[in-house]
Amino acid sequence: MKKIFIITGVVVAIIALIVFNKLTSKNNIVNSYAEVKKGIFEITVTNSGELIAEKSLDIKGPEIGQGTDKGQDKGQVKGQDRGSGQHGSQSSSKGGDMHAMDLKIQDIVPEGTIVNEGDYIAQLDRSSYDNTLKDELDNLTTRQTNVDMKLLDTAVVLTNMRDDIKNQTYVVEEAAINLEQSKFEPPATIRKAETSLDKAKRTLEQKKRSYALSVAQNMTDLEHQKIHLSRQSRLVNDLQDFLAKFTITAPSSGMVIYKKERNGVKRKAGSSVNPFDRVIATLPDLSSMISKVYVNEIEISKVKAGQKVNIKVDAFPEKAFNGTVFSIANIGEQLPNSDSKMFEVQVKVDGSDPSLRPTMTTGNKIIIQTFNDAVFIPTECVQTGADSIPFVYEKNRTKQVVILGESNEKNVIVKQGLEPGTTIYLTQPEEPEKFRLVGENLIPIIKKHK
Repeated sequence: MKKIFIITGVVVAIIALIVFNKLTSKNNIVNSYAEVKKGIFEITVTNSGELIAEKSLDIKGPEIGQGTDKGQDKGQVKGQDRGSGQHGSQSSSKGGDMHAMDLKIQDIVPEGTIVNEGDYIAQLDRSSYDNTLKDELDNLTTRQTNVDMKLLDTAVVLTNMRDDIKNQTYVVEEAAINLEQSKFEPPATIRKAETSLDKAKRTLEQKKRSYALSVAQNMTDLEHQKIHLSRQSRLVNDLQDFLAKFTITAPSSGMVIYKKERNGVKRKAGSSVNPFDRVIATLPDLSSMISKVYVNEIEISKVKAGQKVNIKVDAFPEKAFNGTVFSIANIGEQLPNSDSKMFEVQVKVDGSDPSLRPTMTTGNKIIIQTFNDAVFIPTECVQTGADSIPFVYEKNRTKQVVILGESNEKNVIVKQGLEPGTTIYLTQPEEPEKFRLVGENLIPIIKKHK
C-alpha cells in the first residue's frame, strides 16, 4: 500500500511539472509581441569616437639650429584651419655641426593640468648632450691652445727671419765698403770685392723673399686654425643654448594634453621625442571640438559631408550634443582589433561646452537618411520561407506577406502589408502551420523587384 502511494505521488508531481511548463511557455508567447509603429524613421551609422580639439598649440622641444635667435619657435597652431602656422622664425644656420639625437622626456606635468604662459611643462633628459658638450669643450680648449701656440711659433720664426735680414743687410754694407776701398788694388782684388758684394745682395733678396713667403704661409695656417676655433666656439655656444631649453615651458595658457604617436600611445615621462617631430604635448582650443570617429569600409559609402550627427559623451550621459560631418578620410586604416579597413570621419560639435575635454569617449549616431510618417517594425519580426518571401505573424493568427523598405540597426520599414497599431509576433509562434496566409497579392510585386 505504501508503494502505491509513492508511485501515485511521483505521477502527480510529473503531471504538475508538465502543466507548469506549458503555462510558463504560454506566458512567454504572450510576452513575445510587438506593435507596428508609424513615425520618424532614421537610417544611421553608429560608432564610438574620441573628442579632439579642432585647433591646438603644440608644445615643442628645442630645435637644433635655432641657437639664441629671438624668433625662437614657441609652438605651432594645428587644426583644420589652413591659416594656422609657425610661431617664430624658421631654423637658422646655427647648430649645423650639432648631431641630432632623440630626446627623452624625463618629467612632465600630469595630463589635464591647467597652465599659464611660461609655466613649467616638462624636463628633457640632458645626459646625452651633456656628454657631447663636455667633449666639445675639451675640443675647444685644444683648438684655443693650437691657435695660441701657432701665434707664438709664428712670432718666434718671423722674429728670427727679420734678424737674419738685418744681419744680411750689414753684410751687404760691409761688402760695399770693401769694394770702395779696393779701387786702388789690382783688378783681381777689385773683381773679388765686386763678387762678394753681389753675392751678399742676392742672399739678402733671398732672405726677404723667404720672409714674405713665411709670413703668408703662417698667416694662412693661423687663419685656418682661427676658423676652426670659431666654429668650435659656435658649436659649444649652440650646445649650451640648446641644453638651456631642455626645461619646457608653456607657450600659452591652456590645458596640457599629451601628444599621441601614430600607434595611439601617448608621449609621457620616459618617451622619446624624434628631432623631426618635436611635439611633447599640446594646448587645445576647447571652444571648438571635434568627435573623431572610425567607420568601417562597408558603411563608409553612406557617410557624406554635411550629415547631422547625434553625439553622446560617456562622461556626461545626461547631456546630448549635435554635430555635423565635415571631413571623411580618402584612405582607410587597419586599426588594432579590426578585421576591416576603417575610415576616419571627423564630426564638428555644434557650439561649445566648457565641460568637453579632449580624449573623452563619444557615441556618434550619423543620420544617413530620415523618413517621415514611415511604418516600421522590429527586424526580428520578419520571417522568410524557402521562396525568400518576407512575412510576419499577426496576433489574429494570420501570416501576413509584407513589402519591406529601408532598414536600420533595429527596425525595418514596411511599405505594404501592415497598418500602424497591428500586433505581431516578435518570434515564430507555436504551431505556425496553423496560421492562415494573407497578402498573396503582394508576392508578384516582391518577385518583380528582386
